[in-house]
Amino acid sequence: MTKNNAIQEFLSVKFRRFLSGAPDGIPPWLPVVAAGDGPGYFTPSDAPWVVHGDFSTLVGGIRALILQALHPATLAGVAQHSRYEQDPLGRLSGTIRWLTITTFGSIEAIAQEASRVNRLHDRVSGQLIDNAGRAVAYQARDERLLAWVHLAFSEAFLSAQLDVSRVTIPGGADAYVDLWRKSAQPLGLDIDTLPTTRVGLTEALAAYAKAGELRFDEQTAAVMSFIERPPLPAAAKGIYRLLFKAAIANLPDWARELTGYSVKNPKMVLAATASMLRLMRWAIGPESPIEDAARERLKRAGVIESQAS
Repeated sequence: MTKNNAIQEFLSVKFRRFLSGAPDGIPPWLPVVAAGDGPGYFTPSDAPWVVHGDFSTLVGGIRALILQALHPATLAGVAQHSRYEQDPLGRLSGTIRWLTITTFGSIEAIAQEASRVNRLHDRVSGQLIDNAGRAVAYQARDERLLAWVHLAFSEAFLSAQLDVSRVTIPGGADAYVDLWRKSAQPLGLDIDTLPTTRVGLTEALAAYAKAGELRFDEQTAAVMSFIERPPLPAAAKGIYRLLFKAAIANLPDWARELTGYSVKNPKMVLAATASMLRLMRWAIGPESPIEDAARERLKRAGVIESQAS
């Protein structure tokens, strides 16, 4: 191993350890992705695989959390049923697990992961005060709420990739929106009700704001403050601050206005973030244990050629 490769491996382990919480830097969902001989939802030439394998997800993930916090039911679920303040990285790793397995895992692994998420959602219910001042019940398995979460995730990861990555999406943005609908089906959504184009995705997300379902109140502000300054290791704080600014700059205008947050020189922030992510990719190296494991499984399944890279 050369000196550069040794440094890349060291940084790669540190990075994966931070995201997964695993002391050895090996994500506990790696064996899940690698297991079996079956196909998954996507291949390396599909848009979701490319988007979710890109470092732009670091911006997209923060952006998705911000968007989700604008819905009172999502916010209530997090506040009443989550330990995000005590274990923010634990909640992050749970989300990464679902995203990773659904993108790169086998159909069987996806079904098992969706079952895990659905069991968690079954416990998330309660009451909240709606924008008209009425006490109303909410349930995480409610179809409109599930749709909101799907739309917020999809739009966040796609928009972040388009703004801070040079990687071309196979088939373009519409292909990502259309194909990623599959991820919502095992969670209980009728995917035929979901948009299939980027324009449709943007309009569907904005419709929640136009319908008066979203808001920014004291509880939202508290969660936003936490998203802005989570208790991260000192070495990660400077990087995270830029990622957060990029997420704000990348928000739809209506969402940014609703939060009250703003960023000076948003184009400069996004350009600086894109450069930082490229530097991180170079420092860590091109290898991705998750994608490599998924490719090996797809080769065994005969879905891709053995010589495919």
